[in-house]
Amino acid sequence: MVYSKRNDGRKFEEMRKMEAKVGVVKSADGSAMFKIGDTIAIAAVRGPRDLHPKFMQNPQKGILRCNYNMMSFSVDERIRPGPSRRSREISLVTRNALLPAVNLDEFPNAVVDVFVEIQQADAGTRCAGICAASMALADAGIPMKDLICAISIGRVGGKVLVDLDKFEEDYEEGSTDMPVAMLPRKAEVSLLQLDGEIKPEEIDKALELAKKSCQEILEIQKKALKEKYQNE
Repeated sequence: MVYSKRNDGRKFEEMRKMEAKVGVVKSADGSAMFKIGDTIAIAAVRGPRDLHPKFMQNPQKGILRCNYNMMSFSVDERIRPGPSRRSREISLVTRNALLPAVNLDEFPNAVVDVFVEIQQADAGTRCAGICAASMALADAGIPMKDLICAISIGRVGGKVLVDLDKFEEDYEEGSTDMPVAMLPRKAEVSLLQLDGEIKPEEIDKALELAKKSCQEILEIQKKALKEKYQNE
């Protein structure tokens, strides 16, 4: 069945409404909130600080660690507290997506910890978490060559579209989800995952949509960072 019209009325290349804010966790060294549609991610950064035990230290540069977690009330069906296979996988994905933008050469033997909490989930949680984590790192003053922007591109009912919501992820005729993270200034891809089937020519279209969407996300991130420091 052809997916001729999106469930929420958006155009195929249109993202859900976005909001971003920096400095939301006062006790953290850096923090941010990123909301897209009904999905809300909170990220907090602690560090750089000495890494213990010492045998884990890198004398050449600092280490980046990421922890992703969905709060038990973030979805309709309560999630069991504690780490899961999915949360560990997304924690690693988040770290790998952020690493190309982060310069830890100034912090030998140290660690920078990034904590991502999904407060409310309606699809695209790993992408929202990466967007929030990128802003939180910048807020913490960690040297970065670019912000990281992430968006999910999908194929639903034969149509390639931007920013799937939960209805589209669970589309009864089948859907494909392709999370993409980029360093937007040079359109460098730091994450590309694929869950489902998609034609080679559709991948090219999906990446072009991701590039355009990440430029829009970048403006939201930059605005949030500027607003914090203009008000201080």
